[in-house]
Amino acid sequence: MSMSDWYRITNIETLDSPALVVYPDRVAENIHILKSLVPDVNRLRPHMKTSKSSEVARMLMAEGINKFKCATIAEAEMLARVNAADVLLAYQPVGPKANRLASLVREFPQTRFSCLIDNEKTARHIADVLSHAGLSIAVYLDLNVGMNRTGVRPDDALALYLACQKMGGIDVIGLHAYDGHLRDPDFAMRTEKCNAAFNAVEKLADAILHATGSKPQIIAGGTPTFPIHAKRADVDCSPGTFIYWDLGYQSILVEQPFIFAALVITRVISLPDDETVCLDLGHKAIASENPLTNRVSFLNAPDLTPMGHSEEHLVMRAAKGHHYSVGDVLYGVPYHICPTVALHNNPHVVHDGAVTETWTTAARNRKISL
Repeated sequence: MSMSDWYRITNIETLDSPALVVYPDRVAENIHILKSLVPDVNRLRPHMKTSKSSEVARMLMAEGINKFKCATIAEAEMLARVNAADVLLAYQPVGPKANRLASLVREFPQTRFSCLIDNEKTARHIADVLSHAGLSIAVYLDLNVGMNRTGVRPDDALALYLACQKMGGIDVIGLHAYDGHLRDPDFAMRTEKCNAAFNAVEKLADAILHATGSKPQIIAGGTPTFPIHAKRADVDCSPGTFIYWDLGYQSILVEQPFIFAALVITRVISLPDDETVCLDLGHKAIASENPLTNRVSFLNAPDLTPMGHSEEHLVMRAAKGHHYSVGDVLYGVPYHICPTVALHNNPHVVHDGAVTETWTTAARNRKISL
């Protein structure tokens, strides 16, 4: 098999479609690339929202990566169940979620949990829940550095940081700055905008040091700004998509050398006319939040263009006289891999060109046990 055919599966006839397939050798290569891009592996805190998989967590831990970031209680529990040492819930636990977080802290004492807060009301709620249970948790201030989704603006954050220091049940230890809005294909422009946004974070960190005598820990960025924050001393970096990579980031983050490590498998199920090819890759099998033209690209069928998409079907246009037949297998690169993974309970794993096992997307569920 040539390098250009790396994705082909020799026992494809055993695999029903649509399906998600993972190539662990390529996952391992992406982990090695990640480590090569940061001076100290201890500054890596990868986000597990992409794989949602304990198998991937174990691969990362085997490479000396022991700090993680996640978005849900289920992802945090999945990590705790494989004895991850340090888990940040990069989400503000409002309402009953704070009780679930307290249950995690109680049930998995070997894992150091933390979470985000961006207002005093929620901070007090979390503090009350944890202290009432006789527990404590570390918290990071969630900073709004331009994403305008959550967070307190850095200029307004010092008072909240100092207020949290007076609350039992929480231990405010740092700052979290997610700049996911910075996706300029021009790396120099992205770097300039990232540095400008981070200036406010550094100013706040200096103010906290002056006011408290302690320097706050800083967690910054996601995949697009990872190479920029990787060059900062004492800043933890938390890319996530790198683990499987996808077409969306490959198209705009050309400076990052990660490789595709997960694909969707689909088959031609109908040829209604001489220009129409219908596939079994509906909304339920591929992330569909982007425009129709930005959902999937096929490694072995780059000439197909999308015409329509519904729950169980993806309709493509082919040139007249095309070679496609009912039953043909196509290998697709998702434009957005993270929500695509969340549509598949059991990704199929390819070793030496053949599907040999399945993994479990354990944190696909909103709840595992807590």
